[in-house]
Amino acid sequence: MLSLEGPLGAGKTTLIKGIAQALGISEVVTSPSFTIMSVYEGRLDLYHIDLYRLPSEEEIDDLGLDDYLYGDGISVIEWGDKAGDLLPPDRIRIDIALGGMGERIITLEGVRL
Repeated sequence: MLSLEGPLGAGKTTLIKGIAQALGISEVVTSPSFTIMSVYEGRLDLYHIDLYRLPSEEEIDDLGLDDYLYGDGISVIEWGDKAGDLLPPDRIRIDIALGGMGERIITLEGVRL
C-alpha cells in the first residue's frame, strides 16, 4: 500500500498513471477527487483512492477501505495522511515536494531493502 503526500500539482496522480502503465492498465487514469476511488484492472488491480475532499477520519473510516487496503490489488492513496491510524503501519509513504524550475523532491518512508 502506497500513501502519497504533497501539495496540489505536485504530481501524485502522474505517479499513479506510471504505476498503472507498469501494471498494463490501458484505461485513462484520472484523479478520483469527486468519486473518492477508482478501480483499474490490469495484471494486478489498482485501487486509486483520493482522500482530499474528506474532512475527517470518521468519514474516511465509513468508506470501508479495508477490502482495498488488504485486497489482492495495489492500493495507492492520495492525501493518505488524512486517514491517520486507519492505514496499515507497514505502508510506503511517498512525499512529493515542489522544487525550483519544475523540479520534484521525492522522499520515501517505509521502504525496506
